[in-house]
Amino acid sequence: MATDNDYGAFIEKLTISPTPSSLVPPSLQGLTFAIKDIFDVEGHVTGFGNPDWLRTHSAATSTAPAVSSLLEAGATAFGFTIMDEMACSINGDNVHYGTPRNPIAFDRLPGGSSSGSAVAVAARLVDFSIGTDTGGSVRVPASYCGIFGFRPSHNAVSTAGVTPLAQSLDTVGWFARDTSTLKRVGCVLLKQPHLNCIEPDQLIIADDCFKLCSVPRDLLVQPLVGAVEKSFGGNTEVKKVNLGGYIKENVPSLKHFMTSEDVTAQQEFSIPSLMALSSSMLLSVMHEFKINHSAWVSSVKPEFGPGLSALMEVAIRMSDEKIDHCRSVKSELKTALSTLLGEKGVLVIPTVPGPPPHLKADVAALESFSSKAFSLLSIAGVSGFCQVTIPLGLHENLPVSVSLVAKSGSDGFLLSLVDSLAGFM
Repeated sequence: MATDNDYGAFIEKLTISPTPSSLVPPSLQGLTFAIKDIFDVEGHVTGFGNPDWLRTHSAATSTAPAVSSLLEAGATAFGFTIMDEMACSINGDNVHYGTPRNPIAFDRLPGGSSSGSAVAVAARLVDFSIGTDTGGSVRVPASYCGIFGFRPSHNAVSTAGVTPLAQSLDTVGWFARDTSTLKRVGCVLLKQPHLNCIEPDQLIIADDCFKLCSVPRDLLVQPLVGAVEKSFGGNTEVKKVNLGGYIKENVPSLKHFMTSEDVTAQQEFSIPSLMALSSSMLLSVMHEFKINHSAWVSSVKPEFGPGLSALMEVAIRMSDEKIDHCRSVKSELKTALSTLLGEKGVLVIPTVPGPPPHLKADVAALESFSSKAFSLLSIAGVSGFCQVTIPLGLHENLPVSVSLVAKSGSDGFLLSLVDSLAGFM
């Protein structure tokens, strides 16, 4: 049997036994889980993916509520996992601690920033794991490693005791190999012990978004459409939408982030409104990172990997002039997508633009891939909606996935839906 050393998923091994509460049935009894090195656990120093952070911080005096809830439900914590330093990447590499090995594609990136948490589940080292997702840090590694990943609605799960990246976007997400475990963990973290399946009234396929993806559209969409038809007897309306056009029309504040469409037309296929949405999201992240951590960066002068060093300089020196526009975009997008989906609609999008990039991908290729990825990831990221990554096996021997997005507060509905579809995909 493989060990964590084969995959480099863990930064620190520990065993925290369950502490079942008399108030909470031990619904996760017998399951093991891994914890991203961003969650506080009493008596341990939270490392945040960087040795200088670890060195300059004290041990936590309490445990993050998300971790406590899992322990009280009977699960056993198996260790802290490696993450991208400061949670500032979706690649999954870490110059200080190494890159966890993708169990499905050894020569490919595992995805981040919750890299070790995804690898620990995909490698069957634990039954499930928890991570955080700000701009895609659960959804991306779930896709790259061929497992399920759930990003809940913003504020649906407590982020207390979690080192912040950008509070207006941070969420606590989780990984599992099967939908039953994904749902069981969700019941605990969402504090919704009973989740019944509700039939969706419409399945809305963001047709233009699939043009960003290198994987054939039908390979991603048809298994999902077929599963919905088999599960609900064809009662769910299936329709297509030009999501980029809809967002451009209904989110007027995006004009402050739009670039010339003439320039865009000369590049690879892209969706200008989603690129603008991505710019808004990344600006919010850098703005809040600056507020949260610039004093520490200035005083400690930590050693960062080369890519992060450049990003830190940009974040600390950036202007705040567009931040009010970011907030307007967030509000308008939430309203627009709520109108599109209604009470029980589900949006279908690619999780990422294709299979995981190669470990040795050149910088330009990786930046191009990431740009497209953030265009897709910003849909749920900025709106605060919930999203589930659904693995669809292999295409040309590499893992691929599709995602479902539901409106904010519909987490239980989305978890139950994907669980009901699993048997037909």
